[in-house]
Amino acid sequence: MKPFRPSFLGLAAVLLLAGCATPGAAPDGDVANYDSLRQMRERCTAEGKDLALKPGGNDRRLSGYECRGK
Repeated sequence: MKPFRPSFLGLAAVLLLAGCATPGAAPDGDVANYDSLRQMRERCTAEGKDLALKPGGNDRRLSGYECRGK
């Protein structure tokens, strides 16, 4: 029985897919999690505004929030 030796293409495919799976490689999309809301709040504060849920906005989506004047 031959010992297992991964091919170059197989190794390249694994590395490519592993790069896609890393947390920093892809944005969270429209998910409102702790980190994304903190970053959005910091951006709003830098503009002199507050982070607020839009009227009728979905609190689980970043698109449901906006920066509003104080």
